[in-house]
Amino acid sequence: MIFDLGRVIVPFDFSRIYTALEVISGKPAAELHAARPTELVNVFETGQIAPTEFAREYCARLGVSIPYEQFCEIWCSIFFPDTLISEEMLQNISRHYGLILLSNTNAIHFEMIRRTYPLLRHFRETVLSYEVGVMKPSPLIYQRAVELAGCEAEECFFTDDVAEYVEGARNQGVDAVQFESATQIEAELNRRGVVTR
Repeated sequence: MIFDLGRVIVPFDFSRIYTALEVISGKPAAELHAARPTELVNVFETGQIAPTEFAREYCARLGVSIPYEQFCEIWCSIFFPDTLISEEMLQNISRHYGLILLSNTNAIHFEMIRRTYPLLRHFRETVLSYEVGVMKPSPLIYQRAVELAGCEAEECFFTDDVAEYVEGARNQGVDAVQFESATQIEAELNRRGVVTR
């Protein structure tokens, strides 16, 4: 059982970063959002740049000057405390199946997430873009997850909120479904004979 992290287990909203930076910089959140360096984030999420260097460059691109610790706090403010999938559901699945977390993420976010969401202990393995050096929908990241699962691709189930990433998994032979809600995924798993309660 392979699960995405953001907007499948943990909800987030990137606009919270720009709202916080607006208060600090005096620049409108919309202006900061428009100037966001997407390609730099991709470099960070594939582990090609250190967190401190990323923070410095990100702030420079937006014309904002804040200490690294404050940047990390704002960078991690995107996440909400309540999860979309319950710990009980993950715990029940983990009793019968190996759980693998597959996420496009970065070192600052995941260290915070690891500390903040104890339900992640139910995942046997993690496949994180910044550790493996590639992002979804690269075939390599799905292949790594299947390898860690220790079974054939068609024996794996994957859910992600992004249609393109679901299709990427299907292209590798994985049974994949786009995430809409915990209830929907529970029904999908139940149809496949997976015990979730």
